[in-house]
Amino acid sequence: MSTYETVNAKLHALGGMDILSRNEVGRLRDASGNLLALLKRCALAVLTSGVESDDPRAAAERYPDFEIRIEQQDRGLKLDLINAPAQAFVDGQIIKGIHELLFAVVRDIAYVASDVQSGRFDLTESNGITNAVFEILRNARILKPKLDPNLVVCWGGHSIARHEYSYTKTVGYQFGLRGFDICTGCGPGAMKGPMKGATIGHAKQRIKNSRYIGITEPGIIAAESPNPIVNHLVIMPDIEKRLEAFVRCAHGIVVFPGGVGTAEEILYLLGILLHEENREEPLPMVLTGPTESKAYFEQIDAFLKLCLGETAASRYHIIVNDPAMVAKRVDQGIQKVRHHRITGRDAFFYNWSLKIDESLQRPFAPTHENMRSLRIHRDLPKHELASELRRLFSGIVAGNVKEEGIRAIEKYGPFEIQGEPEIMQALDALLASFVAQHRMKLPGGSAYQPCYRLIK
Repeated sequence: MSTYETVNAKLHALGGMDILSRNEVGRLRDASGNLLALLKRCALAVLTSGVESDDPRAAAERYPDFEIRIEQQDRGLKLDLINAPAQAFVDGQIIKGIHELLFAVVRDIAYVASDVQSGRFDLTESNGITNAVFEILRNARILKPKLDPNLVVCWGGHSIARHEYSYTKTVGYQFGLRGFDICTGCGPGAMKGPMKGATIGHAKQRIKNSRYIGITEPGIIAAESPNPIVNHLVIMPDIEKRLEAFVRCAHGIVVFPGGVGTAEEILYLLGILLHEENREEPLPMVLTGPTESKAYFEQIDAFLKLCLGETAASRYHIIVNDPAMVAKRVDQGIQKVRHHRITGRDAFFYNWSLKIDESLQRPFAPTHENMRSLRIHRDLPKHELASELRRLFSGIVAGNVKEEGIRAIEKYGPFEIQGEPEIMQALDALLASFVAQHRMKLPGGSAYQPCYRLIK
């Protein structure tokens, strides 16, 4: 039984929530299926928004008696919350933003189960995956066809120092002053800061209907609950579709300090931009942080140059301690994106022309065998090596914060990773710095135990 305060509540769908069919409601309510457990886990993550924890099992342990039930009535959809976290309520009424995000959870889980994973799309080939990502975003009303390019995707760690978090807010403020909307992974740290800063910039410019988009996936939402600023939440089926959603929607990408998840995102984007068919793609990518983070970016830069060469380094800019310059550089890049989309007759709201190799789209299961089989050698084409390195970091993310990854580590021990000695040496130094700087897990818990072992 929970020792934390709980509330029972019945919630009706807010305006804009699609009515579900009886079949969809039946599948979501089926206690014998996986969807109900998935819905419960994601809903609890939304209801505990703001809790500083990256343990995916913590919320379930705090609220073991939490239940969620779905009812389809003549007036529309209704959620019945039992023993829900009281922090999501004020004077007995659920906070409106949390109310909205709860129904976003229901919407996405139902849509993916009924439309995406039911055979409507061929998820074994590239175009089918891209079409599925598009349909999920369209169903979530993320795609806005009448807007000029203005969406900046911000990546960075959930576990960052206070001065780094403050810097992300200042950069977000500069974006807000220029009318840019913000998209992040929806969690705390560098995912929250840019949104918080942008709200002030938007307010000063009297900009209404600003978009603060959070894109997540079921395996990570429990460890990175949506922050309170998010007003558009999308739950993609897996990390690969989440990453594709970021890149297809983005008009510019900014990377703040982070850990292995941030390294995964950088390598995913470089794996795309290094593909021969994307040579003319103008998508701007800026790595930035405060003065204290200069060494961090120098180490990331050195690792990328060692593995992928100078061509990869030419696809990003590093700007230290200059938020206004970051915003100006991204603004300049977005103008090039706009021109490129017009001349190429591509949509502003979804980058159809970007070539994404299937190796970056196929879900990677971070099992011990798959991690041991990664090809980490510089004789691979650069975009393929970037893809392999992306999988490596994705596996470490799973071992750090995803429930199934944590359980696999507890059962079988650390992942074993092998590859070219020079890369392994550089990787060892990079990961060791992440551990030393508390970028693997939020501070305050038990000492970090690596979920990996490098074989040189």
